[in-house]
Amino acid sequence: MKQLTVFTPTYNRAYCLHHCYESLKRQTCKDFVWLVIDDGSTDNTRELVKRWQHEEELEIHYCWQENQGMHGAHNTAYQKIETELNVCIDSDDYMPDDGVAKILYFWAVHGNEKVSGMAGLDADKEGNIIGKPFPQGLMQATLFDVYYKHAVTGDKKLVYRTELTKKYSYPIFKDEKYVGLAYKYYMLDKDYELLLMNDVLCHVEYLADGSSLNMVRQYRKNPLGFSFYRKALMQLPFANTAFKFRQAVHYVSSNLISKNKAFLQETPAKTLTTFAIPLGFLLYVYVASKTSKASS
Repeated sequence: MKQLTVFTPTYNRAYCLHHCYESLKRQTCKDFVWLVIDDGSTDNTRELVKRWQHEEELEIHYCWQENQGMHGAHNTAYQKIETELNVCIDSDDYMPDDGVAKILYFWAVHGNEKVSGMAGLDADKEGNIIGKPFPQGLMQATLFDVYYKHAVTGDKKLVYRTELTKKYSYPIFKDEKYVGLAYKYYMLDKDYELLLMNDVLCHVEYLADGSSLNMVRQYRKNPLGFSFYRKALMQLPFANTAFKFRQAVHYVSSNLISKNKAFLQETPAKTLTTFAIPLGFLLYVYVASKTSKASS
């Protein structure tokens, strides 16, 4: 049994997926499985991955499913992963040649059952760190505290213990394709901290068709998923009132988009949500305006 699964959700990314594959072939440590979750691609992704499987350079597992969105692909990945650890490398990203070796060495030295996993750094193609690195001397923390207590910025590469990522499945809403992936991570924060390592584990590129550059449109198209996410964040026991109020504003906006008149009855924080209604309405108007301009 190998120790790590690198999983890659992909949707019509055959044109760039080879960058990820080539980086995995270059790994100095081959103690990993590559799991490709094909989220309903209509391009030649299947044929491409089958060809790579025949090359036998890596142990590659492939799974096709009807399109569910990124969170649905993550659900499927976590159901199928059998290794102790897992890390997601997106279809437009790639690992440094020693990425797997760094993960497994760090875990061998510091890993234990009292943490949920580890977090490393993302960098762009030129090697520049995305956002800020972890504070020197900070060995472990929850992901929430990394961002909201220690003021770290930028996406980080998360490596989790698989038995934990099988918890807190993302809900699937009819005709929607998005739920914030951080839902699972913040749920795990309630019981565990992450080990922190200031090493680059992934090189990222934000493509024009990536969700990072289309968040406003995602917001408009997936109000039930966004509402679920904001409700969950309003209930985090370690979050302060200011954080929860921001979630309430987004919760109001998402429910205005979905025309859910019962949102005040359904909120876990009725008073906070009531105060958030004016700002939530303004956010709703902003999203409606931006998405209508984009479609015209």
